Amino acid sequence: MMFPRAFRFRMAAAAALVSLGLTALPAPALAQVTAFKQAVAETVAEHDGLNDFYRARLFEPVWTGGEALHRDRRAMLIDAMRRVEAHGIPAARHDADRLYRMLRAADTPRARGEAEVEMSLAYLRLARDLQTGILDPREVVRAIKRDPEARSPEDLLARLGSEEPRALFRSLAPQSPEYVRLMATRVALEDQRARGGWGPAVRASKLSPGDSGEAVVALRNRLVSMGYLGHTSTAFYDRAMERAVRDFQEDHGQEIDGVAGDATLSALNVGIDERLKSVIVAMERERWMNRPGGLGERHIKVNLTEFKARIYDDDKVTFETRAVVGSRESDRQTPEFSDVMEFMEINPSWYVPRSIVVNEYLPMLRRNPYSVSHLEITDSRGRQVNRGRGFSQYSASSFPFSMRQPPGPKNALGSVKFMFPNRYNIYLHDTPAQSLFSRTVRTFSHGCVRLNDPHDFAYALLAKQEADPVGFFQNHLGKRSTVRVNLETKVPVHLIYRTAFTTAKGRTQYRDDIYGRDAQIWRALEASGVSLGGLQS
Repeated sequence: MMFPRAFRFRMAAAAALVSLGLTALPAPALAQVTAFKQAVAETVAEHDGLNDFYRARLFEPVWTGGEALHRDRRAMLIDAMRRVEAHGIPAARHDADRLYRMLRAADTPRARGEAEVEMSLAYLRLARDLQTGILDPREVVRAIKRDPEARSPEDLLARLGSEEPRALFRSLAPQSPEYVRLMATRVALEDQRARGGWGPAVRASKLSPGDSGEAVVALRNRLVSMGYLGHTSTAFYDRAMERAVRDFQEDHGQEIDGVAGDATLSALNVGIDERLKSVIVAMERERWMNRPGGLGERHIKVNLTEFKARIYDDDKVTFETRAVVGSRESDRQTPEFSDVMEFMEINPSWYVPRSIVVNEYLPMLRRNPYSVSHLEITDSRGRQVNRGRGFSQYSASSFPFSMRQPPGPKNALGSVKFMFPNRYNIYLHDTPAQSLFSRTVRTFSHGCVRLNDPHDFAYALLAKQEADPVGFFQNHLGKRSTVRVNLETKVPVHLIYRTAFTTAKGRTQYRDDIYGRDAQIWRALEASGVSLGGLQS
């Protein structure tokens, strides 16, 4: 006979209490203790993590007891729930007032037991949102290949008994300097927004040093309110204004010339709401990357929107270079993920991805079998194919061959590639197309990341394991044959996408949403209840 689920929970709870020897207590005390503990046992029975936690502590309270430690835990939990909007998390997800009312109304042992479990559940929900975000990135944007590392309920509950409440709740959100600075930026933007934002947009097509007039006054006012220019009453585009424009251009990844042209004015006229959205999205993204062990003592970051690759040692940038990333076509955008760099190949061959072979080169080969002659065509056994037989009989699905470009000065991968083996076939590499690095927006690759200074990048990596990294690299480079060099200490690589990010010194930086991913994330956040609140400005 199958009993109702609630009945089974009560029976399991009763059995647990009997096993703890509680029936040996005097009747009045037993009634009080049993009512509380039975309520806890019944309520947690369907929550594996909570069930084991409370059983191990004999169903004693961690929140609702009369001790000072319990009172501190309650106060810190409710305070943290009331402050979630500071993290860009909707208050409706964590109803502190409802929980507070439940506690105030808990005037019986059974009601206190139910409130006890509700507080533990509220704590776990809060910790999850603060630590790893409110969205699943894989469900929002297909090109984000991240799996946030959620802490187990067992670990989170164990911390209640081992850590001081105030320190525990302060530590739930990411502790990275980036997250802390993003929070400060959000506060500053919201304060400015409450004061009316940055003022009217600048209506002009171009403003240069020496200009004057209403548009220059609007530019001046905008720069002052953004913090780039001190208070001044000048109506002329003077040296101070030129310096302010240069600073603004640097913070927005533009050509630094001190002239407010189309690109600069477009960025200047972005509303404060849009910048605030970028910051809130960046905070959610930072939570997705909030790993227990951090990003790595030495690690590499490539910010796709910034077109930069950097090596970090102990959270300090020790090398930086420009990068080219995937183009904006949906099938060529560089994905976001983290992996581990294991080796580099000096004088690499380029094994052409299947998608490029059948979509780009096969149509050319069907017309002229001797086209793309710089590439070798090989069969499944690695033997070169006789081009004279032609390829007109093959379609994209039936083409049985592979294509390879051997090492050389014109190789598409240049002289070196850096491998962090992954299912997406993405890596960092050199390129003979050096002219592309002079562009401000560098979305030109098929998805991999090209580096402007690949040799220096290699020297920086090899410096940890070679006494003469330059000589070591150049010696292998001169051999003209492919050489694999393993990294003795593997280096985590993080391909990230931030339209708002900070620096240790200076203002918050902003970049364009080149693939439209942050717009998708913001829409998902809005659907989850996130809003800027108040009037748009």
